[in-house]
Amino acid sequence: MKGFLVTVDDPGIDTSVPHSARIWNYWLGGTDNYPVDQAAGDQFSAIYPGIVDIARADRAFLGRVVRYLAGQAGVRQFLDVGAGLPTAVNTHEAANQVTPDARTVYVDNDPLVVTHAEKLLATGQQSKTHFVNASMDNPDEVLREAARWLDLTQPVGLTLMGVLGHVTDYAAAKSIVTGLLAGLPPGSYLAINDSIDTSEALEQALRVYEASGAVPYRTRSLEEFTGYFDGLELVEPGVVLVDDWRPDPGVLRGPEIPQVGAVGRKRVSLCSRIPTPRRRIRPGSMTSTWAARTISPSTGKPA
Repeated sequence: MKGFLVTVDDPGIDTSVPHSARIWNYWLGGTDNYPVDQAAGDQFSAIYPGIVDIARADRAFLGRVVRYLAGQAGVRQFLDVGAGLPTAVNTHEAANQVTPDARTVYVDNDPLVVTHAEKLLATGQQSKTHFVNASMDNPDEVLREAARWLDLTQPVGLTLMGVLGHVTDYAAAKSIVTGLLAGLPPGSYLAINDSIDTSEALEQALRVYEASGAVPYRTRSLEEFTGYFDGLELVEPGVVLVDDWRPDPGVLRGPEIPQVGAVGRKRVSLCSRIPTPRRRIRPGSMTSTWAARTISPSTGKPA
């Protein structure tokens, strides 16, 4: 899916301040951005050059996760919350590569993203792809609107890729995850990636980013990130650096970055909080035995 040209005359589009979705698009080599976004992106990457590696690794992680869910896990429905602007290998494309009949619902309430979605859907070329204009801060509304196209009595692949850091309060971010999962049936999956708080250079860049007028972003501790999956069964290899989550054969690993990801499955008999089976987790580690590399909770780096 390619984006559509959005002009400065489009309503709701403010090109006087940097915009997180447009900056991300710039880092990924897209064209849906403006000079103010490019300047903010360049300022950020000058302090923390690894941000471009994070953007690319996150996108690759999304593709691997969706292909796994559509293939091995047998998921036929996807709910991408905080979708952002279209770039290479979007959720519906990755799913339909494996399962042509898979349905995808994107959720976002950013005016720029909404404008892109409306122009895409107006073409009628994406009959199995739909868009909900809603905020992830309101899980009930997200689920209610998504149910227009998804069968919420059947398993759903829920993705929240790099967006929970925009919820500055961790308890509120976790509440969003809990609320969304509550409306999905057993057998559904949750996939998240986000930055962890182990790089002072990244933290400094984020402070400068926030001062520019962009929407704030908060990193989490490794323990906090893992907490998003409370009560779920972690899919191997568990919570790992994004490049280490089921890497494609023959693909060279990128530079080490403070970005982790995981996939968890809602248990069929989930009626209370069920801890992750300890036999899958190495002592002193946050990852399973799938990965050759484990993450130290204190440094966020492979042990």
